[in-house]
Amino acid sequence: MKVNIKHRNFSRGALILVVALTLQSCFVAQDYVRPELPVSDALYRTDNLPTDSVSIADVSWKTLFTDQYLQQYIEEGLQNNMDVRIAIQQMVAAQAYAKQGKAGYLPSVSVGTNWTHQELSKNTQFGAFLTDTSTDQFDVTANLSWEADIWGKIRSNKRATQAAYLQSVAGHQAVKTQLISSIANTYYNLLALDAQLEVTKQTIATRKTSVETIKALKEAGQVTQVAVDQNVAQYNSAQALQVDIETAIFKTENMLSILLGKSAQDFERSNLDIQKIEENLKLGVPATLLSNRPDVMSAEYNLIQSFELTNVAKSNLYPSLKLTASGGLQSLEIDKLFNANSIFANIVGGLTQPLFNKRALKTQKEVAIAQQEQALLQFKKTLLIAGSEVSNALFSYESETKKFQFRENEVEALRTAEANSEELLKNGYATYLDLLTARQSVLSAELNIIDSKLQQLVSIVDLYEALGGGWR
Repeated sequence: MKVNIKHRNFSRGALILVVALTLQSCFVAQDYVRPELPVSDALYRTDNLPTDSVSIADVSWKTLFTDQYLQQYIEEGLQNNMDVRIAIQQMVAAQAYAKQGKAGYLPSVSVGTNWTHQELSKNTQFGAFLTDTSTDQFDVTANLSWEADIWGKIRSNKRATQAAYLQSVAGHQAVKTQLISSIANTYYNLLALDAQLEVTKQTIATRKTSVETIKALKEAGQVTQVAVDQNVAQYNSAQALQVDIETAIFKTENMLSILLGKSAQDFERSNLDIQKIEENLKLGVPATLLSNRPDVMSAEYNLIQSFELTNVAKSNLYPSLKLTASGGLQSLEIDKLFNANSIFANIVGGLTQPLFNKRALKTQKEVAIAQQEQALLQFKKTLLIAGSEVSNALFSYESETKKFQFRENEVEALRTAEANSEELLKNGYATYLDLLTARQSVLSAELNIIDSKLQQLVSIVDLYEALGGGWR
């Protein structure tokens, strides 16, 4: 008789397994395959793409930026910046979910102790025959629940949580890249403002002397009061410009303070003239130009997560094979609880097919498919934006390099024109308007050449960021 019971139980278990394997052939979770990407040489709009497999993005920021003050500020920013610290906590949270996803294959187990007191009514069919309608029951029970991953649902959920974690890592890397770029550009802006302030102060000193000179010429009858007034106006205009530049320096230092996660303060720094980025600007072959971009990696991990969650949503429409078991000790008397006769056990296994659930599972599947398509489009959009940023940075770097030489020639010519105009005016061969125009042009040109030097540095930093450099 016992043999028949065991045989019958075995047959039932085998039947459940055969049914599960038969249904599995209807659906198995798919593996992620990277879609075709809109990446080609045309994405960058230049005929000067390199063929070197090495990229500037692989260069450490400590190697690229040689200014000791800038290196110090980048190091501080990476340690203290609030956005970086927020991104780290996002990684910690995502890592916890990833660990939970890995544990999806394991059973759920719980253990508890219980005491149950029951009072039966004496007017019931059971209570009428009992002399003592009060009962107590004590038990120590362990419960186990386990689901077989016959459709790949648990595996897909595990992959989805891993993709979410890797997305948070890429997000942290993107924050670091953006932070390094922001600190470098803000620092270079400070140096440029310092240089412009120095030029402005020199201009103010020169124009103060010129006002005295033009007053002497008026006394000699060589110029009119209009010439004096115009020179005084230029002198005051330069002083107003100095105030504007000092205000810009103050605000830029405050901006750098925020980037470094510090209270507002003055910052030590070098000067613009010694800034040189001597690292050879190798870009890498076109196919790998965007391989270091953290935002591109993050967008693809988001696509992978959406793909795996679609697998999960689809698998929820199919039967689930679950095994539940409970066992422990149970007794009406506490002193007999740990007796061998108090042992009990229950095992239940079966397939559950969802039928009517107010369309919840079908809706979940349709939403997951739509979200996967959104993630795919976002991934492609991120690639296009990244390609555009690389294209802009390449073009700006080449343009600023060419323009700087023209700016130098412009300043040299205007300085000569200013000196000649002043000399001619003293000797009565030129008008004060010629001198005023020359002086204003020189100031503008000197400020422009400083800005051109700044834009050269900024274009390199932007290219470094566009290629995904800095987070390694």
